[in-house]
Amino acid sequence: MTTGIRPKNVLTLKQALEVAEKYGFAIGSFSPRYTPMIAAVLRAAEKMKSPAIVQISHKELIRYGITPKEFADEFYEKVVTEGITVPLVLHLDHTKELETIAEAIDAGFTSVMIDASEKNLEENIVISREVAEYARAKGVSVEAELGMIGTTDFVETDKDEELYTDPQEAQRFVRETNIDALAVSCGTAHGVYMVRQPKIDIDRLQAIRSLTPVHLVLHGGSGVPAAMMAGAIRLPGGGVSKVNIATDLEIAFLGALGREERLTNAECQALESSLLEKGRAAVEDTVIDKMSHFLGSKAQADHFV
Repeated sequence: MTTGIRPKNVLTLKQALEVAEKYGFAIGSFSPRYTPMIAAVLRAAEKMKSPAIVQISHKELIRYGITPKEFADEFYEKVVTEGITVPLVLHLDHTKELETIAEAIDAGFTSVMIDASEKNLEENIVISREVAEYARAKGVSVEAELGMIGTTDFVETDKDEELYTDPQEAQRFVRETNIDALAVSCGTAHGVYMVRQPKIDIDRLQAIRSLTPVHLVLHGGSGVPAAMMAGAIRLPGGGVSKVNIATDLEIAFLGALGREERLTNAECQALESSLLEKGRAAVEDTVIDKMSHFLGSKAQADHFV
């Protein structure tokens, strides 16, 4: 954040999800993956009067050639220059490295995710608690993961194994780590669904909700049917309030450019302006569709004081 002054509409994850859970909608956590696409997510949010989370993971930072500061600076610049007024969160997604988490917090991220889900329960608790204590002292929210969320493209995470979240373990994990949000594994996966189709385990979600009040996060939102997602969001007592959407945005962007191969961030920045705007328009349309027909977040910005 170049100015050092955070705009009033940029919130922590905890602040944003408290409102979402109260009013029964989910906030999309969108991964633009290329810094020129951040503006498209913000424009969509402003048009829909919807809160939004803009995120990037550690693996995406490496794959696309971006630093946390570059991503944050572009985010904050566009919040100002695009005149964005709706509630926003700047979130660091799946990250295992404490150094990257510290770098992101220093750059102005208002939320970070520590992903120690590959560790055993005891180690995951220790690592996640350490990050929660560090981030909270700096006014930043923390998301963690319990269970392992599968993947089909290895962009955000390294493993394709899936291990469903155990509700009893979730109760202990949340109590001992003091995290703000919990990413649960209950049937979705990162990437594009090709053979295996998503099937959200609503009973598992309900069991986790009954044992812990923490805000619930669903990763792998791209490709999940809207009716299935609605059931997860509207659970009695509060359902999923943050849904990660990444792959659908990149597919829309690359499709608008008539290509399949991913770009680096530098290659994206070097595109001629007409192509960039074409890509931005496709991403914006995708985000608008998700907010309107998938998340229930359209026109929900008015609930934020």
